[in-house]
Amino acid sequence: MIDVVSEIQTFNAGRDPDRLRLKFKGMRESPFVFLRGTCHLFYRRLPALDLFSDAPPVWSCGDLHLQNFGSYKGDNRLVYFDLNDFDEGVLAPASLDLVRFLSSVLIGAATLGVGGREARALGDAFIDAYRATLQSGRATWVERDTASGLIHELLAGLHGRLRPAFLDGRTVLKGKRRQLRLDNGKALPVTDTQRERVTRLIEGLADTQADPRAFEVLDVARRIAGNGSLGVDRYVILVRGKGSPDGNELLDLKAALPSSLLPALSVKQPAWPSEAARVVAIQRRMQAVPMAFLEPVCFRKRSYVLRALQPTEDRVSLDAARSGLAALEGAVGAMGTIVASAQLRSSGRDGSAIADALIEFGQSRWRKDLRAAAETCSSRLLKDWKTYCEAFDDGVFLR
Repeated sequence: MIDVVSEIQTFNAGRDPDRLRLKFKGMRESPFVFLRGTCHLFYRRLPALDLFSDAPPVWSCGDLHLQNFGSYKGDNRLVYFDLNDFDEGVLAPASLDLVRFLSSVLIGAATLGVGGREARALGDAFIDAYRATLQSGRATWVERDTASGLIHELLAGLHGRLRPAFLDGRTVLKGKRRQLRLDNGKALPVTDTQRERVTRLIEGLADTQADPRAFEVLDVARRIAGNGSLGVDRYVILVRGKGSPDGNELLDLKAALPSSLLPALSVKQPAWPSEAARVVAIQRRMQAVPMAFLEPVCFRKRSYVLRALQPTEDRVSLDAARSGLAALEGAVGAMGTIVASAQLRSSGRDGSAIADALIEFGQSRWRKDLRAAAETCSSRLLKDWKTYCEAFDDGVFLR
């Protein structure tokens, strides 16, 4: 028997209280946000099926859901649409990412503006595209020239996004010098100790870069972003870049914690140098093209993922009222193709199944079991959310 309230409290213990309050409040607002904020609980609730033990091991993002896809600029300067969150990344049975994604579609039906039948149709579109891509044995990628529908609209619309406008939304100008904004719901002030610690870390990194001056720290703030990781040690850093004010750049520094999937896995994991090294290595293996700037860094026995914040980062708008069900099916189908491609692309690495095993998995008859498991997971999650809401309303998570 799982004590939902205690499980959530224990998992989030020690996090930054300011941002943790935001996380708990968001989880109260909808079951979809609750799903995003309780990955650890989801896998504790996973039904014991052969589907989740016999599926071939693959590199997995670990927290696959509708909002875990987005655009970014690769290190070849092209913009891609791909998986974009690997904090929970692990070597896991291929079916785990699938059941979490299908559950997110069922739980997120209201957010998508669809009913239960339409949500199941979207899930089928994802499965069909996933299976077809695995059976082909060929990994593909999604960028502006290969995208269609809603994803093409997103990528085409990013073409005119420039760095100055992006900086203007995140910073304020004081003469010719920028400072991070603290009034837009995206950042909170840091203490002098936090500022010094982050500055020293970036200064140490700068010495290893081709242009150390570009990493001169101008300002630091605690970053508010995501949902599941809210409260984790995380900063937004304004650095000199190519020069002030419009050549400045923003960096995201985020502490890397052990994957919450580990207790649910029997698959042996590689011995990573650090948790940040794990996150970055899995991201580089699974994405079609690595992000333009992505590095694991260590400081005082803690590891962090450091990356550039880009004007081209965005998510596709999934709203049936605006685009219609057929357009949603196209976007969700593309997500199925992306997941299968990521698994094929990273096949045969450090214990992951080879492509032939994935092709065979794509041909196997597991659709019915996967659907049923997603229904079970969604039903349990709604009950857990109700329990959480009652506790939240009683003030348990505001103490």
